[in-house]
Amino acid sequence: MTYHFENNPKKRPSKPHPDSPTKVEPYIAPDELIDAVNLAIFLRRPLLLEGEAGCGKTRLPVAVAYELGLPFYRWDIRSTTKAQEGLYEYDAILRLHDVQTQKLETENNNTRNPSNPEDYRSFGAIGNAFRSKDCPAVVLIDEIDKADIDFPNDLLTVLDEPWEFKIRETGETITAETNCQPIVIITSNKEKGNLPAPFLRRCIYYYLKFPEQPEQLQKIVDIHYRYKQESEVPEKINTPHNELVQQAAKLFIKIRANKGLFKIPGTSEFLDWLDALCSCQTKQNPKPPYPINELEEEKLIPYRELIFKIRQDWQKNTTFPQLSDS
Repeated sequence: MTYHFENNPKKRPSKPHPDSPTKVEPYIAPDELIDAVNLAIFLRRPLLLEGEAGCGKTRLPVAVAYELGLPFYRWDIRSTTKAQEGLYEYDAILRLHDVQTQKLETENNNTRNPSNPEDYRSFGAIGNAFRSKDCPAVVLIDEIDKADIDFPNDLLTVLDEPWEFKIRETGETITAETNCQPIVIITSNKEKGNLPAPFLRRCIYYYLKFPEQPEQLQKIVDIHYRYKQESEVPEKINTPHNELVQQAAKLFIKIRANKGLFKIPGTSEFLDWLDALCSCQTKQNPKPPYPINELEEEKLIPYRELIFKIRQDWQKNTTFPQLSDS
């Protein structure tokens, strides 16, 4: 079966895989990004996504898995992560414990059998994806740049022909079937510089930009609230009117243009901020929504704790920048 991503959740099959995401992921992908996903599926190569934090890199694989009805497995990378953890882990200590317990107890209700090493191995995200027999799985490898420099190249030995790995402790060889090789999407914030050249040559690359126009943010807001109303209690969802969204978007883009920011706010910060402007009842905003005429240049920024996440940014940015040149 050929899989093709269109960024249309309504295309979801009637009988998705049990491990497929159950909640729709509202996502707006530009045509170039949709093409990049389909190239990765067609060529069976990892798709490497780069871009600043908060631009939706981790949400794309969920949207792909949901629309295609495919199983989804996520692997969050840490500084100590090793490539084998994504394949499998073997608990030799638990096996030894079970051996000792079996000797001491006359009645053993343990479902694990110490004589069977397969009872003590568990599969990681890639391992589970390789075991998929009916369809490919979507694997998210999140923030690969957090690992040490050898980690990306170690992955190449697995994410390439013959698409298999061995479990030394059990003697098993796990091989992905030809038509079920996983769709791998990798994210990077480039925290430690460039990734190794051999790894980059193997990947399809796409740089995810933050929406630069208020109209683009408006589209994200529209789809966000539309699916929010479908998945939650509609009467409890206050949808911001377009005039508030447009003014908030213009000011947010202006804030992002400040070259002195240590951490630039992203899409997730904008949506949280807009939620507060629209619905949050506080001393700043006793009768929501927040008055649009108060969202003006040189006015105090309401709820700036949702936008600025570093002390220096918080202290320096108390008022909106001027909009006269927009």
